[in-house]
Amino acid sequence: MANVVLEFKASAGDSEPQSRPVLIIGQQTSLQQVSWSQIKGKLQPVVSKETWQAALSALNPNPTDSCPLYLNHAAVAALPSRVSRHNSPSSAHFLSRLVRSCLPGGNNRCIVMVCERSDVFASSCAIARAFPIFSRRSTSSRRGEKKHVTVEFVIVGQDSSSLDDAELECLSNAADGVRLAARIVDTPCNEMNTDHFLEEIKAVGTELGITPVIIRGEELKQRGFGGIYGVGKAAEHLPALAVLSHTPDGATQSIAWVGKGIVYDTGGLSIKGKTTMPGMKRDCGGAAAILGAFRATIKQGFKDNLHAVFCLAENAVGPTATRPDDIHTLYSGKTVEINNTDAEGRLVLADGVVYASKDLAADIILDMATLTGAQGISTGKYHAAVMTNSEQWEVACVRAGRSSGDLAHPLVYCPELHFSEFTSAMADMKNSVADRENAQSSCAGLFIGSHLGFDWPGVWVHVDIASPVHAGERATGFGVALLMALFGQASDDSMLNKVSPLGAATNNSEDQMERDCKRRRLV
Repeated sequence: MANVVLEFKASAGDSEPQSRPVLIIGQQTSLQQVSWSQIKGKLQPVVSKETWQAALSALNPNPTDSCPLYLNHAAVAALPSRVSRHNSPSSAHFLSRLVRSCLPGGNNRCIVMVCERSDVFASSCAIARAFPIFSRRSTSSRRGEKKHVTVEFVIVGQDSSSLDDAELECLSNAADGVRLAARIVDTPCNEMNTDHFLEEIKAVGTELGITPVIIRGEELKQRGFGGIYGVGKAAEHLPALAVLSHTPDGATQSIAWVGKGIVYDTGGLSIKGKTTMPGMKRDCGGAAAILGAFRATIKQGFKDNLHAVFCLAENAVGPTATRPDDIHTLYSGKTVEINNTDAEGRLVLADGVVYASKDLAADIILDMATLTGAQGISTGKYHAAVMTNSEQWEVACVRAGRSSGDLAHPLVYCPELHFSEFTSAMADMKNSVADRENAQSSCAGLFIGSHLGFDWPGVWVHVDIASPVHAGERATGFGVALLMALFGQASDDSMLNKVSPLGAATNNSEDQMERDCKRRRLV
């Protein structure tokens, strides 16, 4: 699916399945609300109204189900009839799976997505995840032609009006952001080292008319970025701090997204084993998600100052590699005794968040990272782990996860009980915990927050996406939709305003989501 062009249209037009295979997908109750006149143009003459109705009756989702309508050219698939309160009403993860498994083959295909308007944004991002871009299979390189997949939304429920051009543009930009992030994460380090990642940042900057600020190599050391420099100094390709800044007139606050961009993590001298090192090309997932989200968010218009800060390094082994027992001074001025070189992400992010506070004067700082293997134990494969100094933002992250399909769940925030894990006799702190059975993911986040200071007056949000960043061997582009929804209240785009859990429309949108969920018989 690497050479797929994905398009969102108000109407995909009529075409019989032999010439354009089609997948019709939605919750069973939603599919039953679709009239035959709305979809017959994509099924006739080979699928009759009776066949369509029989297929709907045959569906028995547990949790999903599908039914062929005509050979391997047309199919209908049903999403779960109900979801729990910690899942997205859009059933985004199931949607991605059904698209991958049920969409018929061909060079020109159509997906008809049947859902309520509140699920459109999450559904579009879920569909995008099913079409990864990166591939180095020799057969794909020989195929020059592009395959086209057209997505049409049929809206059911209270507001069943068709999507307008502005909404379709939002869906397209969000999908492109998801696929960009997934492509970067899927790309191995021999093709996505820090030099290449900087080129990706520059390309987005050029597209948006923004010149990035780049601090690199020895300049990092000279300016006091001991975390980023210490992690990346042994690699062939130099570490870097890169910043894209959007500063519109009339902005009332400054927001910074700080991404962990470890393009490969060997573990350093505390080296990983042969079974845990494969897949560490994904350790740049936080930075990749922030790049994809920044591109999409700015293209949709953003009212406030928004800075994307990328902390780029390769945690390599070499003669100049950081050793356990070394002590580094980070950008905060605090000293860190290294007791585990494989706890490197927190070091680069500590420099990044302090730069966002000191140099960018950010009021709201969110860092996103594939930070800890313990995240998957804490919140699982599908939910990012969220920790923040603000209860309001903790709730907002969970709600944004449900509205975007990028699910999130809180971690314990309790620095007075947990930060003592980093006690050092030699420095201000160590970089890894004393007790690995004491809230590892929370402690890792607290390390980052401690460099801002636990009394810092702004909002700090930490998002650990170590497990959701991939599904099997493929990247998911996780984080793009979450960021777009979470900060949607500052967007010029009406669709992002509606999926945002913050801002003036909070209560109305939440009430609507609750009503939607109740209609779906949440368990």
